[in-house]
Amino acid sequence: MPSSYNPTERGWYRDAQARRHAIVSPAYTFASNQALGITTATPLAAAAGVFGIDLTLNSLQAFLDQLALTPHGAVAILDDERRVLGWSNRGAIANDPGLQPLAPLDSATEPLWQEAARLSATLQAGSARFQRLAGVPYAAARQVIEPLPGTRFEVLLFAPQADFMEGAVQTRNRMLGSMLVVMIVLLPLAWLGTRNVVRSLQTLARNSERIQRIDFDSPPQPIESHLYEVDVLGQSQQTMYQSLKQRTEALELAQAKLSQIVQTGIELGRQQDRTALLRRALFGARDVAHCQAATLLLKTERQTLRFALRTSDDPIPDFELPLYDPQGQPVHQYVATHVALTGETVVIDDIYSETRFDVSGTKRFSESSGLRVISTLNVPLQPQEGEIIGVIQLMNALDPHTGQVVPFDPEIVSFVEAIAAQAAVAIQNQNLLDAQKEMVDSMIQMIAGAIDAKSPYTGGHCERVPELAIMLAEKASAVQEGPLAEFAFRTEDEWREFRIGAWLHDCGKVTTPEYVVDKATKLETIYNRIHEVRMRFEVLLRDAMIERLQAIHEQGMPSAEADARFEARRTQLLDDFAFVAECNLGGEFMAPERTERLRRIAGETWWRHFDDRLGLSHEELRRHEREPAPPLPARESLLADKPHHLIERASTQAFHPKYGFQLKIPEHLYNHGEIYNLSIGRGTLTEEERFKINEHIIQTIVMLERMPLPPNLKRVPEYAGTHHETLTGTGYPRRLTADALSVPARIMAIADIFEALTASDRPYKKAKTLSESIKILSHFKKDRHIDPVLFDLFLTSGVYREYAQRFLLPEQIDEVDITPYLG
Repeated sequence: MPSSYNPTERGWYRDAQARRHAIVSPAYTFASNQALGITTATPLAAAAGVFGIDLTLNSLQAFLDQLALTPHGAVAILDDERRVLGWSNRGAIANDPGLQPLAPLDSATEPLWQEAARLSATLQAGSARFQRLAGVPYAAARQVIEPLPGTRFEVLLFAPQADFMEGAVQTRNRMLGSMLVVMIVLLPLAWLGTRNVVRSLQTLARNSERIQRIDFDSPPQPIESHLYEVDVLGQSQQTMYQSLKQRTEALELAQAKLSQIVQTGIELGRQQDRTALLRRALFGARDVAHCQAATLLLKTERQTLRFALRTSDDPIPDFELPLYDPQGQPVHQYVATHVALTGETVVIDDIYSETRFDVSGTKRFSESSGLRVISTLNVPLQPQEGEIIGVIQLMNALDPHTGQVVPFDPEIVSFVEAIAAQAAVAIQNQNLLDAQKEMVDSMIQMIAGAIDAKSPYTGGHCERVPELAIMLAEKASAVQEGPLAEFAFRTEDEWREFRIGAWLHDCGKVTTPEYVVDKATKLETIYNRIHEVRMRFEVLLRDAMIERLQAIHEQGMPSAEADARFEARRTQLLDDFAFVAECNLGGEFMAPERTERLRRIAGETWWRHFDDRLGLSHEELRRHEREPAPPLPARESLLADKPHHLIERASTQAFHPKYGFQLKIPEHLYNHGEIYNLSIGRGTLTEEERFKINEHIIQTIVMLERMPLPPNLKRVPEYAGTHHETLTGTGYPRRLTADALSVPARIMAIADIFEALTASDRPYKKAKTLSESIKILSHFKKDRHIDPVLFDLFLTSGVYREYAQRFLLPEQIDEVDITPYLG
């Protein structure tokens, strides 16, 4: 396969997407192996993609070469442009028609094929007639097949009339010679037999006309004549009729089975459900082979064959057939394992006389099921010369006329192998789709786990919220009355869409710095800047010590007075630092008087003797250059809000009006001003930092809406991005009201809040009990921040307790009286 190959750019992919139904492509060159062929393609549900199956012209040619034709017959299959897809001929017309694959039939160089091309252009579809070709009488038939709207294939059959009437012509010539003698010698007697001969000849003529029309509704009228020659001619006509009928029926059967193979391929391409796909493949093989029963065995990763499906209602065996023995040697003693190991098709006419393989298991099945298996056909499932993925076993071929069990006709093997190949490709493609889904789901869970691992302050939040959301969604889907009666996830795609949305509900947190999420004190950034502030107090205390010594030794101040002044200063600095450190913790509300004292302390000054612009990164130095550097030594405030504390907000498309976000965006990205941070009224976060944390939901929505999600995942951004909205329009980021919030979005809000309340792996808070968490959640219901109907279902269905037993610590689980919170 070329590295540049992209199936979505192929004509069959675009046609299937555009027409929105199954199509059969014109013949073209495959990119994988440069072979000519056609592709059957059908769009997947919800425009998720296109499923295609390839059929090479080589396989079609091989099929035509095996067709049972008359000794000098020929057949050709054309597309709707009258290009030759395949041809076969026999006997005297076995000359090469001079046609290349996909060449128009009219371009044939062999004269007989040239005349056949002209004849087919005038012959109506579904009709047949006798016509002279190259001076020889021929029987010709033309049939048009339309497996799908807009797709036509033409089958052209022709054979010399002599193939059917050679014996009759010879007999007729002998009879005419004898009649001439009789007329000359026995003319008087001839008149007596005229009426009988005329009637016989008229019957022969009528029979011949019916044969010419390919009319096989009833056998030809028998000839009763006292003349030997007429009687022999009638018998020859009967023989010709039977021969022509058998040949025509064989061609019609081959055509029907070819159509059935095409139809089965189309249906396999449409299937997205794995079980339905396997059933269609198995039942399609059974129908083509016209047998009593079929079994499908699939290869496992353990190098065994497991029974996957049966056409009968018998229980599927729970054991597996090993492909290799304990010594690693291949197991060829069983027919199924032999086929899986070698890729050979095996036909058994009678298992009770079989000596090549151990068929004891099949005999036991016969005894236990009541279906006496006699003949079997075992075909490998092998996609495009790749690894064998399973085996189809067909049992008891049935005679189409008597219904008796007979051996499998060798001519049917190629048809079954064709269906098996189609099924193998379809199963392999389904396996690839399942593997891709599993990989995507695993990657999504890996991202969620990485977000949880990023900060101990979020713990296992991204893992537990989806579990709780799905538990509540299952209960809501089961409600049959009330406001939730119309809600339900009815398909696996809808459930998967919700699961992915729940797993990704906090994916935007990858953009949130850990030091903001984990900010435990007001001065904390990458580290707690209280250490810088304490060092400044240390400098002031050291200055006080120096002033004490200078006062005693240079100014002559009494030691007692100097000591008293120093002790007072020391006490003041210790008290002021303790106050600043307390403000840094954010445990108390910053009343106006506390803010005023903080500003008074900030007014203290100290002398800086070193250049504060040395050793800075380029970005940090750029911020310092917003103001000129003062000469050293420089007098510095004990606490300050400086220009370089302001971090500019970069331009971003995340706040584009098209997203509909209704949030007040702070002017700066961060403000690290010391007074500004220490003056925070409650908690430890500034307005900028709180916005940055809330911004994770904005980033979640933007990231997900920018992704090229398929139609069956289009609601993932909605499910992931609405859990901070409220029914009253006071939530964020879009301030949606109740009318804009779906049931899944409301479920996500409850799951997100309850998980945060009950989480026991947060380093900044003590784990709440189950009853405390339910009580707090009831306040959200009262304020219409969450859906009251879903909250009541959350309680009455027992989801809260089921979740607690799975994820809460034993000491958190206490008795909860839900009665006060209902209604």
